[in-house]
Formats: sequence, structure tokens, C-alpha cells
Amino acid sequence: MSAELRSFLTGTIALDVMLVAALLLTLARREVPAERTAWRRLALVLAIAIGVQGVHFLEEWATGFHHRFPELLGLVPWSASLWVSFNLAWIAIWGLALAGLLAGRRSALFPVWFLAVACVANGVAHPLLALAAGGYFPGLWTSPLAGLVGGVLCARLASFTGPAAAGEPAPTVQAGLRKGILSE
Repeated sequence: MSAELRSFLTGTIALDVMLVAALLLTLARREVPAERTAWRRLALVLAIAIGVQGVHFLEEWATGFHHRFPELLGLVPWSASLWVSFNLAWIAIWGLALAGLLAGRRSALFPVWFLAVACVANGVAHPLLALAAGGYFPGLWTSPLAGLVGGVLCARLASFTGPAAAGEPAPTVQAGLRKGILSE
């Protein structure tokens, strides 16, 4: 494994935690509305969040987040191509989730929960990174907007979904993958 890849996997470990949180939220919150208008309203908030995250990524890229963040952690900097590929892949996944929401697919909720949690985390982490750096840190200017949109998306998701029905056993990841997020 290259030093850059090892650095990237280490530096993005918080995203792994957010992915697990998103998966657990998707599995635990199983009730969803049947009416199409609710799905379209959620899709609109998702589209806004994707746009904000895209602008946030552009700020990070233009100001060298892929160098400064790993260096702050004592890691090898990431190449621009790795950073851009990673972010564009997620924007594509969220675009597919948007299409999934418009089609009424429950499986689309997993990446939407991830974006919501990640946006909120960006809203908190970037100001803390700026404090740690003693000044501007890449991504700082757009992070409050990302945090706000992430909070709105979390609230919409929470009202859109509901906890599993009373008496229903707590979902497991394996059962959720079989019955929950993969069943439509």
C-alpha cells in the first residue's frame, strides 16, 4: 500500500464513523411515507445539500485542503487527483441517491443520511481546524453553510423516516441489508 493511500485512509477515518452512523440511522428508522410529494420535498433539500457540498469541496480543493489537512495530522499530503476523484465519486453517489429519492427508493436514504451527517460534521470541524491552525483553514468559509444545510437535511430525514414499529426487533446490519435498505 502506498504512503499516500495509507495517509488517505488514516486521514478520512472519521468519514468511516459517519458511514456507520448513516447505515445505523437508515436501518433503525424504517417507516417512510408513501406519498410522492414527501419524497420530492426531501429530494429538493438533498439537491441543495449536494450543491452546497460541491461548493464546499471546490473551496477545499482551491485552498489546498488535500495538503494542509493530512499535514496537520502528521500524514503524507494527498494528491489533487485522489482528492478530486474521491469528492466527485461522492457527488455522483449523491446524484444517484437524488434519482433514487425521486423514484421512491428507500435504499437512497443511506447516502442521504451520510451527506447529512457529513455536512453537520463539516460545519463543526472546519472552524475547529481553523482554531487549531491559528487562522484560515481550507473549507472554513463554506463550512457554516454546509453545517446549516446538513442540519436541515437531518431534520427532514428524521421527520421523513420514523423508528421501527413497536415490538419490531432491533435491526441488525445483516437483516437490514436483506430486508431494510435493499428492499423497496
